[in-house]
Amino acid sequence: MADDERDEFLGRSGTGVLSLSTPGDDPPHSVPVSYGYDPVDEVFYFRLAVDEESGKANPTDRGTTFVTYGERDGRWRSVVASGRLVSTTDESLSTESLAGLERTKQIPIVDIFGEPTSQVEFQFYRLDPDRLTGRVERPMEP
Repeated sequence: MADDERDEFLGRSGTGVLSLSTPGDDPPHSVPVSYGYDPVDEVFYFRLAVDEESGKANPTDRGTTFVTYGERDGRWRSVVASGRLVSTTDESLSTESLAGLERTKQIPIVDIFGEPTSQVEFQFYRLDPDRLTGRVERPMEP
């Protein structure tokens, strides 16, 4: 998938699955999330509920993979981004992250918490992928 086609597919926001590495042979911790995408810097932004019970504790210390997929124009497409999450509150990134967040649409709010989102503590993270790939389904040949 070409970069411009990938950026169009990602839009400025949407949903996907975020996977964080775990120790040893444990499977990765994978959760559905909403995201914002900045096509200028090719980075993703996430608003995550992070606490000890969420399975996302210390997300900046873990390898991360994000996957989003969907159908457009009758063809399935997917994008996979891998790297590490960075807190957007880090002083060295805060100004840059604010500019990137302004280039995204609002990150969709998806209520899956079983309690009002006003009672859930969220933190913002950025994924500047080491690897970013996109695939598109080939058209069926007659």
